[in-house]
Amino acid sequence: MAYDFSALDALMASALDRVFPAAQVQVRVGGEIVYDASVGFLDPETRARPTTPATRFDLASVSKLFTVVAFMTLVEEGRVRLDQPVAEVLPEFCGRRPIAPYPDPLRPGSIVEVAPRAEGEVDAGAVTFRQLLSHSAGLPAWLPLWRMAAEWQRTLAPDEVQRRLRGAVFATSFAYPPGAHVVYSDIGLLLVGFAIERLTGVTLREAVHSHVTAPLGLDSITYGPIPCDLAAPTEFYSHQGRRMCGEVHDENAFAFGGVAGHAGLFGTAHDVATFGEALRCALAGTRETVLRQATLAEMVRLQAQDGDTSTGSGQVVRRGLGFALRSPNPQAMSYPLGESAFGHLGFTGTALWVDPSRALVLACLTNHIYYGREGEDTITPFRAALARTVVECIQSAHDD
Repeated sequence: MAYDFSALDALMASALDRVFPAAQVQVRVGGEIVYDASVGFLDPETRARPTTPATRFDLASVSKLFTVVAFMTLVEEGRVRLDQPVAEVLPEFCGRRPIAPYPDPLRPGSIVEVAPRAEGEVDAGAVTFRQLLSHSAGLPAWLPLWRMAAEWQRTLAPDEVQRRLRGAVFATSFAYPPGAHVVYSDIGLLLVGFAIERLTGVTLREAVHSHVTAPLGLDSITYGPIPCDLAAPTEFYSHQGRRMCGEVHDENAFAFGGVAGHAGLFGTAHDVATFGEALRCALAGTRETVLRQATLAEMVRLQAQDGDTSTGSGQVVRRGLGFALRSPNPQAMSYPLGESAFGHLGFTGTALWVDPSRALVLACLTNHIYYGREGEDTITPFRAALARTVVECIQSAHDD
């Protein structure tokens, strides 16, 4: 089938140097690569080092999907159960905890209060892995772990800093009673990463490689640091005194040595799309890869929801196990996709979405965060326009 992606080319051209300095987009339909573009420059000021298909981008929270798939392989092997209390694998995560606000990661000095402190305490020992994976465990979205690490590094050995960092995650307060809300939580995925290590007896780096990326042949997808000449640079960090390049952008993942359950992976759009295609095929039952069909079906089933879809406001959060599900918000990237779509976004400007109804996989990697965190939000409307344009191009080809 012939596809006319000239509108997508125009969208990419209009976003260059405005939304991002560098990007890769790959679109697959029915397993066939129908669009593959690498645009921009890794050194936008001098227009040097053009982006190529081999350029690796910081995947940011798209990394979570690899953590979750690695964990689900352990579920399939019978090493752990979804409804098993986390404390049975990680005994450090136990005891009654207060409900408290947490620091806002995007507004320094502000706090986020999800539930009033008067709602009492939470028994951490009752929280399950299903709740962690559906972001309904009651955990805060974020903690300033990197600031703790910076303070401890002044007087403590690296191993002790890492021990204390893990201890801070294990000892976290709760933001709301489990099951009462859906709050996207990096802390929950850090715990999943710790559980993978405890269950396998190897590092998360080794577990993700052996359970996910190696079986799928995803050679570009690896935790950093990687050589800067292979990577798209991200944000200039004042606290590091340099622009991050080949080192993880996420401060907390950086504090953990670049390997964490919530962030840390680098890769190309080709390999991210290959990963998405493997999940699509497993779900369709056409090819089992690292997970079985029934496992994928459970992962993309609605597990937790915040908001009421009947109001039409679009302010609804829908989560599977690890995956974000299609949003009814017209501004969301997933909105133009089919009802069964699933995927994930990353803070650096990355995204992977799978639309089973169209046999569609859309991988978009950018270094939008190169421009910093202030100013106009250009990535959200770009993502929505990207998904809409892809769907329109595909539909137009089918109509013809």
